[in-house]
Amino acid sequence: MNLRTVRATRYVTPLREGGSLPAIIEADDDGTYVVKFRGAGQGAKALIAEIVVGEIARVLGLKMPELVFVELDPALGRGEPDPEIQDLLKASAGLNVALDYLPGSMTFDPLVARLVRENPTLASSIVWLDAYTTNVDRTPRNTNLLVWHNELWLIDHGAALYFHHSWDNSLERAQSTFAPIKEHVLLPFASELQEADARLAPLLTPRVITDIVGLIPEDWLGDVAQFASVEEHRAAYVTYLLKRLEAPRAFVEEARHARLHV
Repeated sequence: MNLRTVRATRYVTPLREGGSLPAIIEADDDGTYVVKFRGAGQGAKALIAEIVVGEIARVLGLKMPELVFVELDPALGRGEPDPEIQDLLKASAGLNVALDYLPGSMTFDPLVARLVRENPTLASSIVWLDAYTTNVDRTPRNTNLLVWHNELWLIDHGAALYFHHSWDNSLERAQSTFAPIKEHVLLPFASELQEADARLAPLLTPRVITDIVGLIPEDWLGDVAQFASVEEHRAAYVTYLLKRLEAPRAFVEEARHARLHV
């Protein structure tokens, strides 16, 4: 398992709707991408969440734009008149993360929800993923879902895995419920959560989780006092994600209970 690395060749435009100022860029493979910057808000942790949750989603059979590493030269934004963007690009020199740009895609509208109303299996799978990875950012206000070629695509997972902002008692918290699931935009359509749990959890084997966490670049790890080395830090992600999968999974019961009150 690996991610391609491309080099940014042109800064096209910022996406102002994102709090961390993601942007559309062109790269040396002639592709167009939405890049998430290491120098923004939550720094490398948000990019770690993008990689880990995005690749877990892919293993579960959900639609995800291709994730790539992007090498960024801060001189790329020299012509950008906004000082905030110039500072962001300077702070993000080196490796960042980007998603393949889906031209012509539209933001998912829960009021026109045929794609999930007719497919409770899909809705349940996405709710299960977000409850497992503690993703607080798939609500009616901010769905982080795109419709492209009449299919639902998942984007923007930087707010997930919020445990890694504080590693204290992380193993105890690994088996906790996830109360924010009650705000999930797809919860009303997720009528097959128990079936999704039985189908999806076995796909996330220790080997799969280890391989996904292995994608995290070394220099994005090792900055946490609790861990003596990069290897120990990386192993802590694996341990947390596997612990969260241990039955009985409280996050599934929390989601099923929350759905009764939607």
